[in-house]
Amino acid sequence: MSPAPTVAELSAPYTNFLINPLAPSSHGVCSVCLTFTDGHATCYPCGHRPRFADGVLPISYSEAFGQLHTALAQYKRRTGPSAHALQLQLAAVLWRFLVDHEDCLARCAQVERFQLVTTVPSGDHARDAAHPLPRIVGELVGHTADRYRRLLVRSGTPVGERAVDPGKFSPTQELASEAVLLVDDTWTTGASAQSAAGALKTSGAGKVAVLVIGRHVNPKWGDNAERLRALARGFDWDRCAVHAADAAR
Repeated sequence: MSPAPTVAELSAPYTNFLINPLAPSSHGVCSVCLTFTDGHATCYPCGHRPRFADGVLPISYSEAFGQLHTALAQYKRRTGPSAHALQLQLAAVLWRFLVDHEDCLARCAQVERFQLVTTVPSGDHARDAAHPLPRIVGELVGHTADRYRRLLVRSGTPVGERAVDPGKFSPTQELASEAVLLVDDTWTTGASAQSAAGALKTSGAGKVAVLVIGRHVNPKWGDNAERLRALARGFDWDRCAVHAADAAR
């Protein structure tokens, strides 16, 4: 029997198409979610909707219909061996990144460490029950498994898909000012992650920071395609946006 693949081996193929995000201090980059802007300090959603997260760190940009975008869509839609393989690979990406960069996000949120880890629930009740992200973060990623708790579920409150409203989610327990690492797979407008961060704070959480695998970028908007092409390829696992900001300073 061949040995099980390591975290480095499972995540290695993603080195070819993950894209290191720019620093939040860069010109034309949203200081919250790191998407491209037209010279403004924040993108429209981050600048015009409530913000509850104390820090946001994407692992990579996720170009619409690119390889990461496809993996993040298919890992929760496929079934059988192909779904299992994608889930193992994304778990390895999370594990490998968190080992080196969870402390960076904690520093952004001004905490020493995150006592608890949870995930953003799906906006759809039926999909949430079978969503693989809780299993990935709570079982497959050894770096987070012992701290994982299912702290939120989708509430019955009707909330618009792109509206930021803590009432979108219901806390499963009261918290006592613990710092919480909130994990999601994709950030598009940030509405679900910011709503989840707000719901955690209503339940008594202290600082809440969001780690997201892919910050969605549509290359058809503005000069996004040109800006994506200008970014270095060959993902640097030793660098995150926080490192980039430190280097710029």
